[in-house]
Amino acid sequence: MAEIRNPNQPGGGGQDSRTLLMFSAVFILIFLGLQYFGPKKPAAPAQPAPSAVGAGTGAAAYPAAPPPAPGSQPAGGESASAESTTVVENALYRIVFSNRGGQAVSWILKKYKNDSGLGSLDLVNRKAAARFGYPLSLWTEDKTLRDRLAGALFVASSTGQLTAPGELRFTYASGGLAVTKTLSFDSSYVVHVAVTATDNGAPLPVWVSWPAGLGDQQTTPDFAQGEIDAMEGDKGVSFAAKKISDGAPLNGAFQWAGLGDLYFTAVFLPDSPGQLQLIGLHHLMDVPRHPDRPDPVDSVPVLGAAMGSSSGRASMRLFAGPKDIDVLTSVRASADNGALTGPSLESAVNFGYLTVIAKPLFLILRWVHEHIVSNWGWAILVLTLVINLAMLPTRIQMMKSALKMQRIQPEMNAIKEKYKKYKANDPRRAEMNQEMFALQKREGVNMFGGCLPMLIQWPLLYGFYRMLMHTIELRQAPWLWLHNLAAPDPLHILPIFFIVTMFLVQYLTPSPGMDPAQQKMMALTMPVFFGFMTWNLSSGLALYWAFGNVINVIQQMFMNRTRLGRQMREVAQKRAAKRLGRR
Repeated sequence: MAEIRNPNQPGGGGQDSRTLLMFSAVFILIFLGLQYFGPKKPAAPAQPAPSAVGAGTGAAAYPAAPPPAPGSQPAGGESASAESTTVVENALYRIVFSNRGGQAVSWILKKYKNDSGLGSLDLVNRKAAARFGYPLSLWTEDKTLRDRLAGALFVASSTGQLTAPGELRFTYASGGLAVTKTLSFDSSYVVHVAVTATDNGAPLPVWVSWPAGLGDQQTTPDFAQGEIDAMEGDKGVSFAAKKISDGAPLNGAFQWAGLGDLYFTAVFLPDSPGQLQLIGLHHLMDVPRHPDRPDPVDSVPVLGAAMGSSSGRASMRLFAGPKDIDVLTSVRASADNGALTGPSLESAVNFGYLTVIAKPLFLILRWVHEHIVSNWGWAILVLTLVINLAMLPTRIQMMKSALKMQRIQPEMNAIKEKYKKYKANDPRRAEMNQEMFALQKREGVNMFGGCLPMLIQWPLLYGFYRMLMHTIELRQAPWLWLHNLAAPDPLHILPIFFIVTMFLVQYLTPSPGMDPAQQKMMALTMPVFFGFMTWNLSSGLALYWAFGNVINVIQQMFMNRTRLGRQMREVAQKRAAKRLGRR
């Protein structure tokens, strides 16, 4: 391939090229880390057919719950003689309970679609739950007893349809085992759960569990995002799969704790913080790696959580719903005096160590969506424009710093030539650095001036990545040909457009200190490399990055016509002529 030459970039090697290469290498490592530690959700297939009584798929209508069978509630309420279901519903959810185990076999969130977009989202992961247990099942250290409780036919206080607010009670008594589970419902995503259990009159240690992942986890990348989140004191903590052993306690006086992934969570909030114990549940299950084909499969961790105590009594609230910041902020843990004034669930949205950047970006993006344009894709473009205009002064400063550095480059090379005969560990090499710093200070050159835009852009880019990754509002949000800004572009239009625009940015940006070979690498390979990474990142992030390139192209074309741009070209031409004269 013939070398593509940029008239703005014909110079030789220097400090700027080495600095740029160094930061580019760090940039590559950052995004490799993003690819490894933060895989994005691909679109997943529709959920499999239900495997439990009374459960429906997507928006399919639920069959009418059967009336209680004759004799299903024997005297004394020991156990039922037949299986039955109770459907509890409010404006936000539709939960189907089975009296077998007194557990939830379906937990539909009415305002959210499943990954196929064809039906409502079920928070119960049917495949995993069929193997490892359903939400609100009781966990005990004794697996035999655990299985007995999961299969027991409880007597339900109500069957058929129950509209919240209301209460549903499950009771079971047989062979000395006596269990009562009381569930209270209101108009929110919160359900109150109270359990008492005895074995031959003695307290039976039990934990209320959500044992087997969440319903939006269907493929390998989905399960990779699962973790147990908790709040201890005023500090949010997270437990990744590798830190969780099945059935082992997670120590801490937690105000709240539970299972979460990118967009949904099931969190226990004890009525008395510090009085209940958190148990981590960790299973393995084979799931497809890709949503569109069954092979290959990976063995992935399926996480769960359980909260209870050895006293045979447990009383708590359960929030099962979306990681919507407004919704999470409205739910608060209990304080020591029992009032609901403890920490909210907001930190369940894990923006990472750059929360200080990611959260303000989300709040600004949401404000733009609410007040300027009511589409999340266009809101991202507006925010991108604002960010790039705000950073224009740093781009100008970078060009000024590069120009000053190139003007003193001959003197810096002379200093290097003077000391090149000394080894790197020779004390006299320190004198070389002192002379170079003195020269830069005398000429008013800041060697870090050219790095400032990069130092600002990269935290912003990572913060934007974390923000888009954890913003449920972008899940299935459309823009033009895109149907989900939280998933990769299925047509790969944005990654290709990004490659083209990044090449134009490289081509138009004056870099008089760049060696021609390095210039070719930066102008060709870097756009392709970063474009390849956007192939599997969220289309919202690719949109932000590609449009930022468009703005940079326009800015650079204008700046190249300014006095500063002309001066940089003149320096580049002189250095190119001098370099050619040596050959």
